[in-house]
Amino acid sequence: MASWLNDPDVAHIDKAKLDFLQMLVFESSNLSKEQMLPFLMAAAKRSRDNNVSFTEEEMDTIISTLRKYASPEDIEKMNKMITVFRNRKNG
Repeated sequence: MASWLNDPDVAHIDKAKLDFLQMLVFESSNLSKEQMLPFLMAAAKRSRDNNVSFTEEEMDTIISTLRKYASPEDIEKMNKMITVFRNRKNG
C-alpha cells in the first residue's frame, strides 16, 4: 500500500509525517484485533515523543487517500481504529 505516499492528495503534507505513518502501517500489518489498541496507544505516545502531530484536515486527507489504495479488509480495520480514536477523543 506504499503507493498512497505518492498520491497528489497528500503531496502538501510533510514527508516526515507521511514516513511516520508508513512506519506505523508496516509495524501494524500483522497485528490481531487484541494487539491493535495497545499498539495504537504506544504509537500515539511515540508521535508525542517525536513531536509528530496532524491537523484534522491532514487526517481526513490521509484517511481518504489510504482508502483509495486499501483492501476491503484494511478499510474495515481503518474504520474500527477511527471509531476507537474518535470515541476516546469525545469520551
